[in-house]
Amino acid sequence: MQHFIVERTFTPPLSDQDLSAVTARMAPCLELHQVRWVRSHLSGDRQRMVCEYEARDAETVRKVQHEAQAKFDRVWAGQLIEP
Repeated sequence: MQHFIVERTFTPPLSDQDLSAVTARMAPCLELHQVRWVRSHLSGDRQRMVCEYEARDAETVRKVQHEAQAKFDRVWAGQLIEP
């Protein structure tokens, strides 16, 4: 499995209600396509988010986002670097 980053921007800022809704839609899509959500970081102004996933390829990550109706700007592969 490879690591992928999904970048998102929100205008207006992401609400708790919208976050809960997309999370609920995302869960079955992740399972169906064997993608693992690792973590997400939401900016303090709630206008930007970066999400990390493990998957076999970027196209599968994109497919999950589309099926879950989760808006995103880009998906890119990354290498995990830890201390």
